[in-house]
Amino acid sequence: MEVIIQPDAQAASALAAQRIATVIRQKPSATLGLATGSSPLALYAELIRMHREEDLDFQHVTTFNLDEYLGLSPSHPSSYNAFMWENLFRHINVNPARVFVPSGKVDYCDLGKYCARYEEEIRKAGGIDLQVLGIGGNGHIGFNEPGSSLASRTRIKTLAPQTVEDNRRYFDAHHAVPLHVITMGIGTILEAGELCLLGFGEKKAQAAAAAVEGPLSAFVPASALQLHRKASVYLDEPAAAHLKHSEYYRWVFRNKPPEV
Repeated sequence: MEVIIQPDAQAASALAAQRIATVIRQKPSATLGLATGSSPLALYAELIRMHREEDLDFQHVTTFNLDEYLGLSPSHPSSYNAFMWENLFRHINVNPARVFVPSGKVDYCDLGKYCARYEEEIRKAGGIDLQVLGIGGNGHIGFNEPGSSLASRTRIKTLAPQTVEDNRRYFDAHHAVPLHVITMGIGTILEAGELCLLGFGEKKAQAAAAAVEGPLSAFVPASALQLHRKASVYLDEPAAAHLKHSEYYRWVFRNKPPEV
């Protein structure tokens, strides 16, 4: 696991965007796994800038999103489908037929089959080349809350109270945060060729330290990145505040071989 500490979220996101751009330029038909929430916003803004100013081409890229709230239509302003179109897709030349976001309107009775088909679509696309992740304040990735199996697949989950509270800001006063979601599983995430975790702000510091330096645990889902052969963790200074070995990570980054 590589830990990259930058002065602020903007600088860390710019580095993560450079890595994604390299993946796309090396493989124009790359498959990206994408995340929502506040963590990837600066990353998506930088990818949009690269598309407009540096001709970064998304026309052959396929995308799969991590999760979606159950009960929300794609057009609901708080849905993750709407989030992705507002903050990335409508600003780049991605082919809508290559965009996959879990549906929030699946009938509960059909969820098992629907989630199996989502996994199958990922396999048909050749697997995910690079998966973008944010880290929740309780260490979740996707909507895999503490206690999620490290071998889990795409499925329904019930949100933890902390996640409901953290996400209340994305809903207006007339809409409660849904308690149920569809999320890729941790086992699904670990099958990606490369993982890119973003964590910004002091509220993520404890979770980031537990994920990077704590024991592997289902109660810190992001600690599963320790199992991956190519995982990078991009943090700003406040999110890195609880790391015991931050100076070592900085030294490694400064002396990183050019081809790694």
